[in-house]
Amino acid sequence: MAEQAQFEELARQLSAVGAVKRDMGRILPPDCPAGSAAVLTLLGRHGDMRMSKLAELLAVDMSVTSRHVAHVAARGWIERHPDPADKRSRILRLTPAGLEQLDELSRRTTHLLAERLADWTDDEVGQLIRLMTRLRESFGDCRSTAFRLPATVAAPVAEETTRTPAST
Repeated sequence: MAEQAQFEELARQLSAVGAVKRDMGRILPPDCPAGSAAVLTLLGRHGDMRMSKLAELLAVDMSVTSRHVAHVAARGWIERHPDPADKRSRILRLTPAGLEQLDELSRRTTHLLAERLADWTDDEVGQLIRLMTRLRESFGDCRSTAFRLPATVAAPVAEETTRTPAST
């Protein structure tokens, strides 16, 4: 098992992934924010699905999913059809315009990654893919289990003081 210092460094490096994601978000078309891109990507990868399945894959609640779906539907990128198994539910499906938008997103993302990782070997890119896949699998559905501190890690205790806070 890795040492504590390695886990601390990993935590620092993972926080830097946010900068990478922000940079990737900057290449998205103005009318396709990250949430909409995620909806299109998941429908492209998994095919037609109910909104509840999409919410599960996005790992967000139904109200957030509904906003993303409304955004992509208003642009004609998806259609919502009644679910034959449950008329109260809707099946989400990419439209031809949605497939075109998904292709554009893929082109932009692939171009950015190819540009930024131009000095990486194929083996290094493959290794990163394998390790990130394994990391994601290790976390599974992040909503399913609560994080618990081990018994050996004490929660910080507030220090008692007789001082009054400084006025602002």
